[in-house]
Amino acid sequence: MLKNFWYACELSSTVTHQPQQIKMLNQRFVLYRNPQGQVVALKDQCPHRGAALSLGWVEDGCIRCPYHGWKFQSDGQCADIPANASETPTPKKARVESYPTQEKYGFVWLFYGDLPEAERPPIPPLPEFDDPTLHRSYLDFTVHTHYTRVLENSIDISHLPIVHANTFGAGFKDNPRVEEYEVQDEGWGISATSTYRNYTKPKGLFTFFFRQKSSDLDSKFTFYLPNITKVESRSEQIRIVNYAVHFPVDDNTTISKRILFRSFARYSWLDDVFMNYYTKIYAEDSRVSESQYPKMIPTQLSAEVHIPSDALQLAYRKLRQKYLAMGWGVEPYTSDPTHANGQSSLSSHAALVN
Repeated sequence: MLKNFWYACELSSTVTHQPQQIKMLNQRFVLYRNPQGQVVALKDQCPHRGAALSLGWVEDGCIRCPYHGWKFQSDGQCADIPANASETPTPKKARVESYPTQEKYGFVWLFYGDLPEAERPPIPPLPEFDDPTLHRSYLDFTVHTHYTRVLENSIDISHLPIVHANTFGAGFKDNPRVEEYEVQDEGWGISATSTYRNYTKPKGLFTFFFRQKSSDLDSKFTFYLPNITKVESRSEQIRIVNYAVHFPVDDNTTISKRILFRSFARYSWLDDVFMNYYTKIYAEDSRVSESQYPKMIPTQLSAEVHIPSDALQLAYRKLRQKYLAMGWGVEPYTSDPTHANGQSSLSSHAALVN
């Protein structure tokens, strides 16, 4: 897992004035809105006795601990301790970590790291979000494995006719070969474009939207640091864009938060039909991803065999290793009392174990 990036941690529509716990990066965070409607993000752990602040309540834009009522401001500083006399000074350590937030593309984004604002990588662009010709819907899908395996699956070009043979992948059955492609730099990311020749009608829902018996299918696979993928496919008048944030809950749990765009059948009442079809597709992926060992992609590039069609995945591994070597790795959670508030530290060296 990597620090110094923006993480889409929840849909904006679900964050209210009631505290809400988010589990991410092997840690717990609490989100809530202040009276001005701005999202506040804090470590969900009171420094007094470790209670979850998310079980407390919001008061004047601050949050009260459910155990002893300590009151914390949006910057994490303790503003009130009910058990203390008014003249008693507040302990210097009576504070919790706070995190910058912003809202974009329907998500709340939390910055986890130690870079100053001017040096932080940007949230990747998503121009489709403002495209009136595209209908969008949202879907969360949980996979019980490390996020690196889930992410790689999303940019794996050659697995489609095998893993998805009973859904949209059936359209590749006559020509499963992957033509040679080049990996392009995307600025904080990489991409590759592939054209599938003689794509036939797929099985299931998409059968009804492919008019010709066969056609060419152009697809672009994109990865943005630290955990975002985007797959765009075009054929005839059909355009589909699958934008996914592969949310690392812990070492063994990933939630893929997806925005799904389509240029056809743009009716909200059809969303459930499409979501059911996509859920079937993602279940096909998760069955394989959960079987992979080790659960996290190997730290050594030579640990697994690579072929030309793996060029994009290999480029992802190299890019990830680059930032781990820069010291942007996040160490595993620890309750060691030598760490402030018992929280995981932001390592200054490459934490290649996670």
